[in-house]
Amino acid sequence: MNSAALLGLICGPVVTAADEEMDAPNVILIMSDDQGWGDVGFNGNERIKTPNLDQMAAGGVRFDRFYAASPLCSPTRGSCLTGRYPFRYGILAAHTGGMRAGEVTIAEVLKKKGYATGFFGKWHIGWVKLEDGGSRGIYSPPWEHGFDEVFATTSAVPTWDPGVTPMGWNSWGAKEGGPWKGGTPYVHNGEEVSENMSGDDSRIIMDRVIPFVRENKDKRFLATVWFHTPHEPVVAGEEYKKMYPEAGEKRKNYYGCITAMDEQIGRLRKELRDLGIEKNTVLFFCSDNGPSDGLAKKGIASAGPFKGHKHTMYEGGVLVPACAEWPGTIEAGKTTEVRCATVDFLPTITNLVGYDFPKSDTREIDGVDLMPIMTGKVDERGKDLFFGYRRLFQGTNGMAIISGDFKLMHEATKGGGRTRLYDLSSDPGEKNDLMGKMPERAAELERRLQEIDASCLLSRDGADYKY
Repeated sequence: MNSAALLGLICGPVVTAADEEMDAPNVILIMSDDQGWGDVGFNGNERIKTPNLDQMAAGGVRFDRFYAASPLCSPTRGSCLTGRYPFRYGILAAHTGGMRAGEVTIAEVLKKKGYATGFFGKWHIGWVKLEDGGSRGIYSPPWEHGFDEVFATTSAVPTWDPGVTPMGWNSWGAKEGGPWKGGTPYVHNGEEVSENMSGDDSRIIMDRVIPFVRENKDKRFLATVWFHTPHEPVVAGEEYKKMYPEAGEKRKNYYGCITAMDEQIGRLRKELRDLGIEKNTVLFFCSDNGPSDGLAKKGIASAGPFKGHKHTMYEGGVLVPACAEWPGTIEAGKTTEVRCATVDFLPTITNLVGYDFPKSDTREIDGVDLMPIMTGKVDERGKDLFFGYRRLFQGTNGMAIISGDFKLMHEATKGGGRTRLYDLSSDPGEKNDLMGKMPERAAELERRLQEIDASCLLSRDGADYKY
């Protein structure tokens, strides 16, 4: 009789490290693109049909105050994977950087724990085709950051027929009816994709996610699913536009493509239940920033009751729709007003799988563990939040800090903007600037803001990386 069997007779069943790791859940990170806080049913939108997201929010926890790390996409995306503020790893705006090799991502952590790792959708933190790296392009695809299975684009594609420039579109040098970014914007594990590329882009993405989930249903997996919807060019199929007969054409496309994405999220949730793994899977959803500037100004996209939109440091630029579901672990019907953020994904997941950074790795992790918040064990964040968006050649240097209920922000406007102070507990719509009434509070928050910015600069300059 071997020693393990003998120990089992004396002390009961032997629990191995592998057994403990099997208690860790599958992880699915879903993100939409430019979807405003008010562009989902579970936040009160009565026009846009999002029944599956509404069910997901009702079946788990709804985050009423969930923040993107930046009011635009690329910086936020990096924060989701690293748990760090974008200013630390040098992606300060869109198309201005790529994920650095020295950063540690959720995918890299979970690979060390034996997880299968898959990325599907819009990457936008580095070029996915080496030959496409332009003057601002940095080749840094998902497979260099821990993802084994990859179906990805570098950046935006039309939300219908992603390889074709939609009719009526004349921006970004594209010609309507012609190929979009060469006609083959997706790569699958490094190879351009030409098959199954017609119709709804969210469905095209999910057609790659579902086989990955099925293949790895008997072991642990990470699926990162970053939709393009509803980023421009916004196009919906006729069957989805027909769901909104009273809307104008632009609203039909916007609402319709969100409903099409919601349908695919429902398809994924059903697959988890059909496979019997829903109780072993934690599923997160959020947007990458507030609604598109132009669509928000036209009243098509919505930040709900909040001021601002994409590219602004106001709540409407960084506050996004979000929810999480883990049947049997997260109580259904929970709502939290604790301020949470995209930087919180990594510390949450590392704690779930029992991963500790080596003692020699002293990098700053800016997020917090969401599990105590999602399960109702704590009712405050206990840590400040920092946001930023910087394009110095245009004079844009937007930053903000939220400490408790107070928010100090430098407006992100070309040529520089004003500094403002708000009490979000009494003024969530940011209507009453308190700079003149609370100068001491403003000075203290400005000091903290500058400390974080300086810390990020040290990280960006190499302090966190080994040579």
